[in-house]
Amino acid sequence: MLMQGFQGFISLLYYAMLAMAVVAFVLALVARPDAYRAADKQNKGFWLIILGIAVVVNLVVPMLFLQIAGLIASIVFFVDVRPALKQVSGGGGGGGGWGRRGGRGSSSDGPYGPYNGGR
Repeated sequence: MLMQGFQGFISLLYYAMLAMAVVAFVLALVARPDAYRAADKQNKGFWLIILGIAVVVNLVVPMLFLQIAGLIASIVFFVDVRPALKQVSGGGGGGGGWGRRGGRGSSSDGPYGPYNGGR
């Protein structure tokens, strides 16, 4: 029974790694090619190849060390490349378009309006 639970846990990890690789691939696919150059990252083709290989390896090759290499590539994309692409593309902070984007607000604005230091 313990081995069956462990096997279920491992299969959940495999699905999580596959999902992460697919999401990273799709995000790399929809980003503009010039944003990669502007962010001083590898080009779009490079990331599509690396993340595409990660997706294929997760689907076809049940070798853990190759899947971990794909996981590392996905993590690097999410942690390093995607934030740089968002910054270059003007897709900064969330909040539905409120805040400093588009010239609205100032640097002292909080989530509910301007912060005046308790005055």
